Amino acid sequence: MAHLFRTQGRKIIAIGRNFAEHAKELNNAVPTEPFFFLKPTTSYVDNGGKIEIPQGVVAHFEVELGAVIGKTGRDIPASDAMSYVAGYALAIDMTARNMQDKVKKAGLPWSAAKGFDSFTPISSFLPPSEIKDPHNVRLWLKTNGKTRQDGNTKDMIFQLPRLIEHVSSIMTVEEGDLILTGTPSGVGPTEPGDELTAGLETVEEGGKQGRVLAELKFAVEQRSGGYHFKP
Repeated sequence: MAHLFRTQGRKIIAIGRNFAEHAKELNNAVPTEPFFFLKPTTSYVDNGGKIEIPQGVVAHFEVELGAVIGKTGRDIPASDAMSYVAGYALAIDMTARNMQDKVKKAGLPWSAAKGFDSFTPISSFLPPSEIKDPHNVRLWLKTNGKTRQDGNTKDMIFQLPRLIEHVSSIMTVEEGDLILTGTPSGVGPTEPGDELTAGLETVEEGGKQGRVLAELKFAVEQRSGGYHFKP
């Protein structure tokens, strides 16, 4: 049932600062062990949908590879961790950056900055046969056709076995959970009226164009009503 993660999964576990260049671009220290935050599954929006930007929010995009957990586990050793991965998905972790900056400075949680409805654009389920090596795939994102992010999961600081070992040592992972593995550098703002596209591709030798595994396309709109952020 893991392929139904978008409707039946219970939590999104998002790994922060897992690409050194991304940590540096936000003036964050590079972590010495994985750290994560949680996003609600109500933030999922399927390919072709709309990303709604709340009033007063400066929203940033972060393209990521997601790993779908296939069975329940706790205290999973890294040596066995990949047996818990049922498949993958391409995701965009949207962030209300000005909200996040404000609460971080105050020492407050930033769940709201990550948890708005439509703040986790997501692809359909990708079986593991599609991705032979999750630590060597290309991630890219474009705004209005202009490339903003273009990275490779080989640059992750902590690979999936270590991430699963770490997360499961703190909380039980369950079938349908999604682990977002971090974003490469190049994150930036998007505004109502923009079109975001993102892709996940294989990496071929000699610089050849890789095979497209998943693509996302979303319109960005201003949300009417609801929360209004006031700096």
